[in-house]
Amino acid sequence: MNKIISICVAVIICFSVGFTAAYFQADAIQTWYPFLNKPSLTPPNFIFPIVWSLLYLCMGISIGLIWNTQHTKRKTLRWLFSCQLLLNFTWSICFFYFQSPLLGFIDILLLDIFIIYYMIESYPVKKISSLLFIPYTLWLLL
Repeated sequence: MNKIISICVAVIICFSVGFTAAYFQADAIQTWYPFLNKPSLTPPNFIFPIVWSLLYLCMGISIGLIWNTQHTKRKTLRWLFSCQLLLNFTWSICFFYFQSPLLGFIDILLLDIFIIYYMIESYPVKKISSLLFIPYTLWLLL
């Protein structure tokens, strides 16, 4: 039962970060983002909440599973996860709230480093936790 609770708490934390970030980007999505010169492969706006919901779910399950291990890397993995989640949140502020693609780019480069490092470090601890980050990594890198 503790395993389910920790996974649920982790998922709720991830979704809370996403909802909070959405608050900071709401105005810019309506007034600034539509006028940016975007790549032709940019998905339509309705895709983003669907994808991010799935990504936050996978992220929460990933760290929830780590939370339940007794592995010596557990604290390091929680720290890495927290850093990537903070960078995930600050990307919305950098890119949308400050309307700065440059700050967003710097933030996402750091985010990429942290999620890849988390994947590498979590693989020997809990393989599924690492694999749950593959969709997130692909979404950010593509």
